[in-house]
Amino acid sequence: MSLTIYGIAASRAVRPLWAAHELGLDFKHIELDYQGGGARAPEFLAINPNGHVPALVDARPEGDVVVWESMACALYIARHHGVADGRSITPATPREDAEALRWSFWAMTETEADALTVLMHLFVMPPERRKPELAAAAERRLATPFRVIENHLAQQARAGQPFLAAARFTVADLCVASVLNWARPAKALMDANPLTHDWLRRCMARPAYLAVRENG
Repeated sequence: MSLTIYGIAASRAVRPLWAAHELGLDFKHIELDYQGGGARAPEFLAINPNGHVPALVDARPEGDVVVWESMACALYIARHHGVADGRSITPATPREDAEALRWSFWAMTETEADALTVLMHLFVMPPERRKPELAAAAERRLATPFRVIENHLAQQARAGQPFLAAARFTVADLCVASVLNWARPAKALMDANPLTHDWLRRCMARPAYLAVRENG
């Protein structure tokens, strides 16, 4: 078993875990809970000195490869543990690879902070700690990037490709859906972007994702 993934599913570690499940990989999962101080333990800091999950270690013949950052981990797994056969989540063409890269970076820079604010203040936090005004402001800011992805999905649909990079689900969809799913409690935002909402539902209903959520 060459691949070890650190982190719990209720964290950004869901991204590499989801990618590994999509590819049917045999891997070791160390359920390191970022809230329990485990990410600050010396043995984990030797892997990721930032003290954050996820991280992965890929034991290869030429030596161990260490990857931090959730999007990087998912993209690495798809590229180096998948097969570019046009059927799996692995990009099979330069265009698919470019779409995976650009949409993953887009999700982090344009949507992640606000999507997390929506999730925390509309769903996760105890009601007495929620600040609806923060969620509302985040939802307003998300309107612009959601129009961007809504327009892209419309273009993809006209081309007969119901996913971000291709006619099939790829790592591009995995990375972006794992972020935008946090904004689903914002009903008005979902209603205003029906293609994006439908795409999100399809992504989050995938057996590999459900398996990750069920098994941790």
